Amino acid sequence: MEFKDHVCELLNTIDVCQVFFDITVNFDLTKNYLDLVVTYTTLMMLLSRIEERKAIIGLYNYAHEMTHGSSDREYPRLGQMIVDYENPLKKMMEEFVPHGKSLSDALVSLQMVYPRRNLSADQWRNAQLLSLISAPSTMLNPAQSDTMPCEYLSLDAMEKWIVFGFILCHAALNSDPAALSLWKLALQSSSCLCLFRDEVFHIHKAAEDLFVNIRGYNKRVNDIRECKESALSHAGSMHRERRKFLRSALKELATVLADQPGLLGPKALFVFMALSFARDEIIWLLRHADNIQKKSTDDFIDKHIAELIFYMEELRAHVRKYGPVMQRYYVQYLSGFDAVVLNELVQNLSVCPEDESIIMSSFVNTMTSLSVKQVEDGEVFDFRGMRLDWFRLQAYTSVSKASLGLADHRELGKMMNTIIFHTKMVDSLVEMLVETSDLSIFCFYSRAFEKMFQQCLELPSQSRYSISFPLLCTHFMSCTHELCPEEVSRTDLESVQQAPRGAQMSDSLHRRHHIGDRSLSLCNMFLDEMAKQARNLITDICTEQCTLSDQLLPKHCAKTISQAVNKKSKKQTGKKGEPEREKPGVESMRKNRLLVTNLDKLHTALSELCFSINYVPNMMVWEHTFTPREYLTSHLEIRFTKSIVGMTMYNQATQEIAKPSELLTSVRAYMTVLQSIENYVQIDITRVFNNVLLQQTQHLDSHGEPTITSLYTNWYLETLLRQVSNGHIAYFPAMKAFVNLPTENELTFNAEEYSDISEMRSLSELLGPYGMKFLSESLMWHISSQVAELKKLVVDNVEVLTQMRTSFDKPDHMAALFKRLSSVDSVLKRMTIIGVILSFRSLAQEALRDVLSCHIPFLVSSVEDFKDHIPRETDMKVAMNVYELSSAAGLPCEIDPALVVALSSQKSENISPEEEYKIACLLMVFVAVSMPTLASNVMSQYSPAIEGHCNNIHCLAKAINQIAAALFTIHKGSIEDRLKEFLALASSSLLKIGQETDKTTTRNRESVYLLLDMIVQESPFLTMDLLESCFPYVLLRNAYHAVYKQSVSSSA
Repeated sequence: MEFKDHVCELLNTIDVCQVFFDITVNFDLTKNYLDLVVTYTTLMMLLSRIEERKAIIGLYNYAHEMTHGSSDREYPRLGQMIVDYENPLKKMMEEFVPHGKSLSDALVSLQMVYPRRNLSADQWRNAQLLSLISAPSTMLNPAQSDTMPCEYLSLDAMEKWIVFGFILCHAALNSDPAALSLWKLALQSSSCLCLFRDEVFHIHKAAEDLFVNIRGYNKRVNDIRECKESALSHAGSMHRERRKFLRSALKELATVLADQPGLLGPKALFVFMALSFARDEIIWLLRHADNIQKKSTDDFIDKHIAELIFYMEELRAHVRKYGPVMQRYYVQYLSGFDAVVLNELVQNLSVCPEDESIIMSSFVNTMTSLSVKQVEDGEVFDFRGMRLDWFRLQAYTSVSKASLGLADHRELGKMMNTIIFHTKMVDSLVEMLVETSDLSIFCFYSRAFEKMFQQCLELPSQSRYSISFPLLCTHFMSCTHELCPEEVSRTDLESVQQAPRGAQMSDSLHRRHHIGDRSLSLCNMFLDEMAKQARNLITDICTEQCTLSDQLLPKHCAKTISQAVNKKSKKQTGKKGEPEREKPGVESMRKNRLLVTNLDKLHTALSELCFSINYVPNMMVWEHTFTPREYLTSHLEIRFTKSIVGMTMYNQATQEIAKPSELLTSVRAYMTVLQSIENYVQIDITRVFNNVLLQQTQHLDSHGEPTITSLYTNWYLETLLRQVSNGHIAYFPAMKAFVNLPTENELTFNAEEYSDISEMRSLSELLGPYGMKFLSESLMWHISSQVAELKKLVVDNVEVLTQMRTSFDKPDHMAALFKRLSSVDSVLKRMTIIGVILSFRSLAQEALRDVLSCHIPFLVSSVEDFKDHIPRETDMKVAMNVYELSSAAGLPCEIDPALVVALSSQKSENISPEEEYKIACLLMVFVAVSMPTLASNVMSQYSPAIEGHCNNIHCLAKAINQIAAALFTIHKGSIEDRLKEFLALASSSLLKIGQETDKTTTRNRESVYLLLDMIVQESPFLTMDLLESCFPYVLLRNAYHAVYKQSVSSSA
């Protein structure tokens, strides 16, 4: 009500004063007058669209009565207004009859501006509009116009002025041909106008409904119908062609200004014109695409809209970046040219009252005092006072009885309008950008906004402009309106945020929060989708590269070698007509430049999208900083993690897994592609590698998912080593690999292809020191469980073993005691399993050492030197720390620190340390006295070819040495003494079988003898001299001779 009263009072005052309106002269006065009329009209129309308005004001009055004890005194008037404005335009047409002259004069003044703005794309093109390079000789000349502020005036605003204005003062349409021309041109350009945000006004239907009931307006009604048909038929295509022209014009403008930013000074007007034109076309499309039934939908679906928005953002960025350049130019312009010209105009005025003279003189003085030094010193300029004074001066000089009439001094008005534009170039660049290029209306068309974004991503040629959608989200906070009290300023928001805890946020803040939250969610969604799209393209490229890399694997060359051999021997193999397999590299041979492969398309699409992601380092949306590159980085990390695990091709049901070497090849191919991303986007791909690959060296990744470390550890323990324990696989020391043995049930995998030197090195490359440490710890856990079982067997035989320990020089007594032992085979089998696990670990450690020696040779050599020079008298804790460091580098140690840690955890609380030590000693005794039974096993035959036994008993050497070293380190015993004791018992027991006559029990006696040599060779604590004292070397020599002879005869 108060707003309505103030508007009516102001309009009456303007009519009484007979104010002169001309948009080209008193621009600010005329623009604000027309804005006032449109705002008033819009408000009344919006009020009439509230369905429950009568109930709402009734509730308001009731609440007022409850609060204040009486009704609101304005309530009757408010109720009457609601009733009167049921049909707001009809009521306002009556209301505006007295204001018709002023309003029509203001509207008719648009005839010099609106038709010039509402031209077709062909006319723009012929005039070479917005082109800086069409006339190179005038490139440095300042862009001038008699109507500077009108050049970038919103077309949308002018159409609202014309349509609503001439509906309210419709009599002018019958009396003034210029008014009718403007009216028809506006009706032909649009089908609907924006009332407020996403609320629209359908022009033709509303105008026709109003005029059809007015006598003598049949001709106007026919005009409206013709214009409606014209708008539906031609407006869409006309605006489509405009957008097409503006895309190329803005691209040219942005490119030239990026190369020569100094042109922003003289050609600033072109920039703001371009932004305003583009903004109007985008808003027109957005409004009409959602609200109009179209004859041709193609005109209202613009898949290239992102490109236009992008060039707008580029121009905005140039203005923000080179603002000081523009300031320097226009400060000099104002002081060196504008002040001089204005001073001359003032001097030449025939009549100039004192008040007006003072104001004009202040303008001249303000401009004259400006200097470039102020810009260089970073001084903040503020010309708002000067612009307000000019607004007041327009009001003083536009009334009918003014001494100095602006209508008679048009040159002064035009010059001042130009000066006001120049001042805005110095202190109001940000406000100018909002005025000419604000697209915050997208906030209220979120569905159309998202649809445009999806269309942009789907079209490869447009994906490079997709960043324009997140950038638009930075506009949203400027869509608040001063007539909406719930959209408070940021300072009000901060005051609420600083309020004490428990203070409730008022409803007035929710609307602003809603806009802010929508801008954040949309920006986040757009950047996330862009990163996902880039990630999917990168994944497709990686898949292609992995396929090409796979073609180079050694396994694929077998067929080529076979064909070459057969060709040489002139053998015909294969069926006739069988297509020849393409060799790797064929895909790089191009017969035609026009031939485009799938990989080419993927790279092109990726480079386009990455341009967009890399366009800005970060953006601010509602005081939140978004970094597009981080979205891509995080998506690449997640996908790389999933891809590495996926490329292992682990199948839990069939226990199949990729060979480490093949996985390494694929990972390297993947990493090569990811490294190439740095050519497109400024991201640290090494950080991605570090984050992902380091997580893969742990048991679980950061999301709690299994890694390649856990998959390969489980596979080697549960599949490969389990089959070794079952006798299907043997460890061949000569090949340093595990090899399948011929069995009835063939295994689904070839052990050698997973355990030879190259595969173990590949495994070490993939898992790294951390992963190999986890593998070692898992192996040691299995060993510790076997040792626990062995200790139980020792406890069961503790009395017999105690006697045997002291009776090794009494053969008969030893034989009798041996017969009382139980679970002899179990002890040997468990020790063999331990030996197999330790042999596998030694392969893994050796591979790790080789890999680290390539990557960090100096560090590895330093660690090795440190380990080799530990003094014998060093404290065991210190020595174990050195051994732990050495073991992490893959170096072999006298005492295995991982095994010591694993066995240390077995100490039971119920057994004293002395008892534990005794059990450890007796375990060695048990193994020593059990060794002769191995001679009766058929599989115990030594094979010189593999330098071992098919039943893996050669692994006992490693098991005995490592277990003894670990156990007696834990129990602080002498490792050397205990191993000497073991050697004495073992040699005594083995010498005894030399006297046996039973061929069954001695069938592989010589092969078992060799175990003693292996134990000594393996041990850092035993020597051949010591063995010679216990076991005659001649027997070892004869044993080697026998097994080699037997091997030759069996192979023959």
